[in-house]
Formats: sequence, C-alpha cells, structure tokens
Amino acid sequence: MDFFEFLNTAVTPYHTVDALKSFFKANSFTEAGLVANFEPARAYFVCRGASIIAFRTPKVWGESSRFRIALAHTDFPALRISPNPDGVNAGVCTLHTEVYGSPLFTSWLDRDLGYAGMLAYVDAGSSTLKTKLFRGEKLFRIPQLAVHLNRGVNQDGLKVNPQVDFNALWAGAPESNSSEKRKNLFVASLEKELPAGARLIDFDVQLFDAQPANRGGFNDEWVYSGRLDNLSSCHAIAEAIVGAKPAENDCLVACFFNNEEVGSTTREGAAGNFLKCVLDSLTSLRSAQNDESHSSLASRLSSSIALSIDMAHAEHPNHTEKHEPNHAPLLGKGVVLKTNSQKRYASDLMSSAQLRLLCEHAGIPLQVFIMRNDMPCGSTVGPTVSASLGIPTVDIGEPMLSMHSIREMMAANDHADMIKLVETLYR
Repeated sequence: MDFFEFLNTAVTPYHTVDALKSFFKANSFTEAGLVANFEPARAYFVCRGASIIAFRTPKVWGESSRFRIALAHTDFPALRISPNPDGVNAGVCTLHTEVYGSPLFTSWLDRDLGYAGMLAYVDAGSSTLKTKLFRGEKLFRIPQLAVHLNRGVNQDGLKVNPQVDFNALWAGAPESNSSEKRKNLFVASLEKELPAGARLIDFDVQLFDAQPANRGGFNDEWVYSGRLDNLSSCHAIAEAIVGAKPAENDCLVACFFNNEEVGSTTREGAAGNFLKCVLDSLTSLRSAQNDESHSSLASRLSSSIALSIDMAHAEHPNHTEKHEPNHAPLLGKGVVLKTNSQKRYASDLMSSAQLRLLCEHAGIPLQVFIMRNDMPCGSTVGPTVSASLGIPTVDIGEPMLSMHSIREMMAANDHADMIKLVETLYR
C-alpha cells in the first residue's frame, strides 16, 4: 500500500478503516464476524465501526500457540462539526466545530480544510438505517485576525478560544434574512451526498488538512503530512501483516483502534471488549492436527507479546531544553522505545528486553525516550490493552516533530525501520 496514497485517503477514522479493508481484501484477507469458523493458515479481518482487527491463523493451533500482536489507533486530533453547526455572521455562513482530542490549536488557522465522514440515512419509504462514507469536494477555512487587529500577537502569542475562534467559514450567506432558511444549511448540503429520495438521519463529519502529503528536506529525507500520528503506525502494521506468512503455531494479530485520542473508553476503543472478543474466538480454534487444545486465553496471553505502536517525540532542534538530555530521540535514527516510571507507557523490563532482541535480530537502530521529570507524559493504547488482557506490552514509535499539529513531519528512514521491525515480530 503506497504510504502517501494512504495518508491522503485516510482523512477520518472511517476512511482509515475503509482503506485498510480494501488493502486486506486485495491481499486475500476474508472479512469475518466476531464468531466464525476460522480455518488454519488463513487471513481474516473483523470490523467494529472505525476499528479493525486483522489476523493470520497458525498452521497448527496447539497448547503452545500464542499471540504476536501489533497495536495502533485510527483516530487523530481534529475539529468535528457539531450536530447543529449553522451560524451566520458578517455575511458569512459558519460551522460550529467541537474539538476532538488535543490538537495544536494555532495550526488549524489559515489552512485549506476539507470535510469528510460518515452519514446515516434511510431510503424513501424505508426505516432501515444505512451508512455512506463521503468526502466533500469543497474547501473551508478558519481565518485568524490580521496583525493590525491584534497588535500584540507576535509579542504575546496567539491565544485561541476554541468556542469562539474555531467556527469555520464555508459559504457566503444567502440573501434572505429568514432565520428558517439559514437554519440547517450545512445539513441540507450533506443530503445531496445521499441517493435520490434518501433522508439524512445523522452524521459524523470532521474537518481535515486538505494539503497532500509530501517529501521534504534537501535530500527528500522527511515526510510532511497531516495525520502522521498515528496513520504512520497503521501503515507499518498493515504492510507487515500482509507481507507475513502464517506462523507454525502462533496467531499474528494487527489491531487498529478508534478513540485513542480521547481515552479509548468506547465501544471501538482499546478499553472496549473488541480485541478480547476476537481473541476469545481464536482461542476456541481446533485444528485437525490438534483438536484437544484447551489452554485458556489468559495463559496464552501471559506468554504472548504486543507492540503498542504510536508516534514518539523527536528532539526539537530549536528547543533542545524540552527533552531529557540522555533520552532525546533524533529524526532518522531509528525506532523509539518509550518508557515511563509512572506507567503511562506499558513497557516493562521483560517486554523492553524482548524489543531489544527483536531490533538486534532485524538490525534496526533503537533509541530510548523518557519524559523530563518536570513535564507530564502522554499515553497510548498500550497500558490499556496490557492491563485488561494481561499481555506483556512494549510501547514504541517513530520519532516526529509537530505532534498534534494539523501538519506533522517525520523521517522516511524511520518508517522503513518500523515496517521491518513489525515484519520481524510476525516472522
């Protein structure tokens, strides 16, 4: 799957899963339900909303069979269009947005913004709910005040009030002053995306950076794009599991969860029961070679391994003081092991040691990141999955700059190393 095409296509979590589904189907993965008659040495995937789990069953499922799991998330910080978004100010139609996750506020201003998401609707004369994935063709914008109207901005810094400053401009106001005609203009525009006669029931639509992903740097060594956190990890895992072959005994699993940016405690998130349901089904596998395999899920998980893959903070050349001096990863210098004494990352002694051995085996350089003691640490899906399932987990990532900006950057070499590392896990 072409990395840049994936970055440009996966503009919402729904689009991320749709792109992954297409990639898996094109490579002989079969879509299945949570409970299915999985056959040995086959490839499957299961979906739940904007989350997807793909896996390769082993040739023989026996007492010694375990799981090799890679984890990532399909969502990213964004501005979601609110349920009743329409407003009119100064002759302009505006859309009220709601902040999703923790975006870098100022980066969303003065950008070309696309809009996309999922629509729920019913056909004429029907009460059966259907959904449609869509991506609008127009560009919106959130302009900031000119420096002449905010004279101290360059000295004091721009302070963004998300309730006031994140109303997106999307159309000139209609000539009519009727408030009824001004109401639900955007919702009416979404109905045009539906089949003839269909009625829109609800929508989940968000804004995104419309600028395509590009190479950057004098030697084209960097990647500039929106949504690198965490589409880069999704791409690496997908590439690795598609290229893998069925293991002799172990089950190879690739998990892509929604809602990590807002805590994961949702039906589609890592704190939900999606992964456990899939693993429960896999544990019940019986092969012709060994139909008496009765090891519990808990015992299999305790000796399994999970890589929680999320982007990592590279040392910022203009702000080296923000990093712990001995644990400051560099762009282009390899995969990052993330560890934290407050257990904001899942890495522990044995899982970190296993990662080090994997990197040695694959010939991949490894860097180590810890946060400064005087700064709070972020987290990932790793601690959530590790705690709920009891599986040894290590948190890793590719170093990047401008994390949670609408436009981020990373090194192309690090992405190649991450793909190679996950391939090694699955081998």
